[in-house]
Amino acid sequence: MKIDQLQTPCYVIDEKKMRENLEILKKVQEDTGCKILLAQKAFSGFALYPMIGKYLAGTTASGLFEARLGYEEMGKENHVFSPAYRTEDIEELDHICDHIIFNSTAQLKKFKEVCTGASLGLRINPECSTQGDHAIYDPCAPGSRLGVTRENFDVECLKWIDGLHFHTLCEQNADDLEKTLQAVEEKFGEFLSEVSWLNMGGGHHITREDYDVKLLEKCIQHMKETYDLDIYLEPGEAVALNAGYLVTEVMDIVENEIRTLIVDASAACHMPDVLEMPYRPPLKDSGEAGEKAYT
Repeated sequence: MKIDQLQTPCYVIDEKKMRENLEILKKVQEDTGCKILLAQKAFSGFALYPMIGKYLAGTTASGLFEARLGYEEMGKENHVFSPAYRTEDIEELDHICDHIIFNSTAQLKKFKEVCTGASLGLRINPECSTQGDHAIYDPCAPGSRLGVTRENFDVECLKWIDGLHFHTLCEQNADDLEKTLQAVEEKFGEFLSEVSWLNMGGGHHITREDYDVKLLEKCIQHMKETYDLDIYLEPGEAVALNAGYLVTEVMDIVENEIRTLIVDASAACHMPDVLEMPYRPPLKDSGEAGEKAYT
């Protein structure tokens, strides 16, 4: 079926492109011995989970329902991080998740006795901002609620955790990861040999054409060999990058100083980042802004 024959609006997943992305991620795993997880908050098309599971180590979740999805539909390693957990959810998470990562010392202390099956981790904040255009998503910004800073790190926590986690990137290249790791080592290096795993979070645009895969692999190997750590990455967009389309139809053209197209899709419902960031979404064959007769 041709794309212009589809009933709109609809999402179309390009399985061939998805496989190409997954092959790149699989090679990084093979080259370095790291484990790569699908961040489900970026892509949760579970019809493709059996395919994705052939390439990746598992899934990561931002809450109970995503954790259930990864557990039920992929059935491999299942990790979860949330800024805070509900008491009524934590027992189920401990049952279905391999890793539970806490955002604060208080949350860790509150639930450490309840969690008897999962490996526990603590999110750290290296206080190293690398985001220019994506400042709204910067977890290292002053006053950030995400992760424990070095000043607030309680060494007693090392008795209860197996790993540390950081997530500071958004659609970024490996040079920003390298810079972040320098900050991680500077602030938390003394603790890295006390844990068994390090989760480098998401935001790694690994499948982008200009991404420096060699530098990524160098960073992974350095942390792995220097501190004897198992390394995890949690890319989301990199798994599905350029592998899907929102197909819409022009319903009308409105004239009022400018010409505006009315389409059968909603930015708020189908492309919320366009409003939240905000940014100009990619439109097939549209060129750059101002390049063609209509933008």
